[in-house]
Amino acid sequence: MSVDRGAVPETDAAAPRLLSADGVRAAIASLVARIRGGDLGPAPVIGGLVVIWIVFQAVNPFFLGSENLWNLTMQCAAIGTIALGVVLVLLLGEIDLSVGSVSGLAAAILAVAFVQLQWPLILALIAAVVAGCLVGLLYGTLLTRFGLPSFVITLAGLLGFLGLQLWVLGDTGTIGIPFDSWIVEFAQQMVLPAWATYVVVVLSVGAYAWTLVRRARRRAAADLANQGYLEIGLRSAGLLAFLLLAAWYLSLYRGVGVMFLFFVALVVVMHLALTRTRWGRAVYAVGGSVEAARRAGIRVDRIYLSVFALCSTLAAVGGILAAARLASASQASGGGDTNLNAIAAAVIGGASLFGGRGSAFAALLGIIVIQSISSGLTLLNLDSSVQFMVTGAVLILAVIVDSVSRRTRAATGIA
Repeated sequence: MSVDRGAVPETDAAAPRLLSADGVRAAIASLVARIRGGDLGPAPVIGGLVVIWIVFQAVNPFFLGSENLWNLTMQCAAIGTIALGVVLVLLLGEIDLSVGSVSGLAAAILAVAFVQLQWPLILALIAAVVAGCLVGLLYGTLLTRFGLPSFVITLAGLLGFLGLQLWVLGDTGTIGIPFDSWIVEFAQQMVLPAWATYVVVVLSVGAYAWTLVRRARRRAAADLANQGYLEIGLRSAGLLAFLLLAAWYLSLYRGVGVMFLFFVALVVVMHLALTRTRWGRAVYAVGGSVEAARRAGIRVDRIYLSVFALCSTLAAVGGILAAARLASASQASGGGDTNLNAIAAAVIGGASLFGGRGSAFAALLGIIVIQSISSGLTLLNLDSSVQFMVTGAVLILAVIVDSVSRRTRAATGIA
């Protein structure tokens, strides 16, 4: 839809239009067109999350209490960080089944280096993260040089790095991390003061609003449809009110955990990398069509290498956070449902299994859904088997939505 430049003064031609009645109708028509074209965005995830919260709050009033929500956010950080790496791989239309094993290996390296070998904590952390990065580079090399499917490569990695984790831990099996170390305090105790949280919220929303204004000005200068100042103001004000309310509510218990803020910061940084850099655009291009991306001059092999390296690095960081949260690393680190929850969170959050569609925020939304289900069922004293079945059902529903959306977009000719 083009903008009627005749209705805009010559001195302000590049400014976003105000949200007039015509603008409202145009925005509604655009929204309807996107929905008909299968572009549902995060709406299904947010809607499902609201339903989950309403149901659990109805059966247990403690669910939406500030203490339970604080614990929920802290539980999201480790698996959410791993899920963020899975989102990147899914954007390429690939998969990584070994993120759990890599996270467990990183936790084992951290514990052995810091506790048994008496390395400085910072060196132990670097060693664990570098190990994760090297795993991803190995995967990318095997995929690009030998053409092995990522499913096979990472399935072998799941088994191989699990064995390496057990070898690193040795006969000890479980290694405790000192509670007085700053990494454990970071994961268990550190919270932002209320005033600092409010400052972070205001600055973040201000940066978000300024980004929208700059984008609208660029689109107006290019004679494209753009958001008006009123619409930008309403969206920013709504986000500000929600975040301030959430910060105030969490402060009724302890405040906003620093580890959760660290996870959110990773999501935001990855979102900016995917949407504001040439590398990010190349990731989406390769996920949409490898051959078209190659013909456009994109170094496809480098994209695969970088994405798999980032995925395994984030898996290592998630493993470190999980070990710090538990103040220990053991043979069970990275096992159990770690793989299930990380991959399920990425898919439930909106990352397409078919590649080329999704965002970094899929990890944040998806892990909140996963942890909400887990927390709600725990409060109801239901067996973990129920949690697995419910999570599986939600995952199937998310894949169905993704598949239907993809077919609709293909039928309407939308990329």
